[in-house]
Amino acid sequence: MIIGLILIAIACGLTYLLYWIPKKLGYPKVGKYLSILVGLIFCGITVMTVLEDQLFSKNDARKLLGEQNIYLLDNFEIIGNESSSAIGDYYHTFVLSISAKDKVKIIKEIRNSKNFKIDKSTETYFDNREDYYNGPKRIKNYETKTQFIRELFEPQGNGYAPNWRKIEIEKQGDKITFEDIDE
Repeated sequence: MIIGLILIAIACGLTYLLYWIPKKLGYPKVGKYLSILVGLIFCGITVMTVLEDQLFSKNDARKLLGEQNIYLLDNFEIIGNESSSAIGDYYHTFVLSISAKDKVKIIKEIRNSKNFKIDKSTETYFDNREDYYNGPKRIKNYETKTQFIRELFEPQGNGYAPNWRKIEIEKQGDKITFEDIDE
């Protein structure tokens, strides 16, 4: 909350400076237009941040699934979407209701992958590796008692959180869950 107040103070101060400086130089209309423009930009950024979950679309879901080569051919419905962030952390998850045909296709892709394993219930975060921050992009495909799972792990370099994305397809029902965790 304190960070939010600081950001609001910076936005207000910058807006005022962009009005005051041109006004003092003899260009009050330029100052007025600059301050309005900057104010609108800050308002737009605020609205986009606050309404991020409500503005999530099917195209966004397709793009995120496509990063792991999962493509939905039939129509689907977004059942839930939630994201949250804090300093240094970001979490995004969404749940889709998909067709039985797409479910079978995705399960077949996971099962036919070269690194497919059955009942892999441990070591899902790709920890315990020397190349955690600088290694190659890795994908794991496995099956548990209740789900088929594809995980993507992509290091971003020293000092940056790796991308860790997980797609879960339920064995019972036609739902797919996507998780994106950056810690």
